[in-house]
Amino acid sequence: MVNEPPDARPRRRLRPTRRGKVVLIVGALLLVSAAVLVPLTLLGPDEEKRESPRSTLVIPEGHRASQVYAAVDRELGLKPGSTRKAASTADLALPAQAEGNPEGYLFPATYPLDSATTPSSLLRYMTDTARKRFGADHITAGSQRNNVTVYDTVTIASIVQAEADTAADMGKVARVVYNRLLKDMPLQMDSTLNYALKRSTLDTSSADTRIDSPYNSYERKGLPPTPIGNPGEEALRAATSPTPGPWLYFVTVGPGDTRFTDDYDEQRRNVEEFNRNRRTAKES
Repeated sequence: MVNEPPDARPRRRLRPTRRGKVVLIVGALLLVSAAVLVPLTLLGPDEEKRESPRSTLVIPEGHRASQVYAAVDRELGLKPGSTRKAASTADLALPAQAEGNPEGYLFPATYPLDSATTPSSLLRYMTDTARKRFGADHITAGSQRNNVTVYDTVTIASIVQAEADTAADMGKVARVVYNRLLKDMPLQMDSTLNYALKRSTLDTSSADTRIDSPYNSYERKGLPPTPIGNPGEEALRAATSPTPGPWLYFVTVGPGDTRFTDDYDEQRRNVEEFNRNRRTAKES
């Protein structure tokens, strides 16, 4: 990688990845039609007896736990911070590796709401759904095949969800993650920096890559300590069955144009094109 001096103006550094998709309300609305309605077969016997839903809550793919908490607070008409507080006492069905943090296990779907819905019951609904989906045989087999735990697979899927420009790119993005892990290279994913800095942006400064955080995948090798969002089915599929290939770098130079390579010089040229496109877009 090329070392660049810190600059107050965000600059595009040479990095293996480029996603950083800005989370917009419009994006969430577009996902409503694609969200999966959790079937009643995933509910416990007590929950099946509940009244017909009065409304629903859509959790889009890739939303972070903080966004889910805020959405639940809004939908249930609660004081901000209520659902976050409930998460610490809700007795959620999480793997030991999560250490009580539900990030990655608030499964993206459309959830029914009724008069009996509480933050705790809704969070349990989400994590129970995730455990059932993530406990499927193909997820377990894929994790074993890739020599990682299921929790690691969810973490990788969350990175794929945040980084991939299109669903078609997800398998290649997952392969880049595995290739870099196998080579003991830092992942250098902007999405993990965005998570640490509680933002979503396409611009990353040199100073950003030096922040003191376990989610700084520029300075720390291996996976981040937790997922960085809540991945959907396609990202999970990519994480369990990544596309075969030698790639170590990728950059999205324009909408629908993500270029993968294992050649550093080629990556530099692609990054330069990305920067030109960004400058042109800002000037227009």
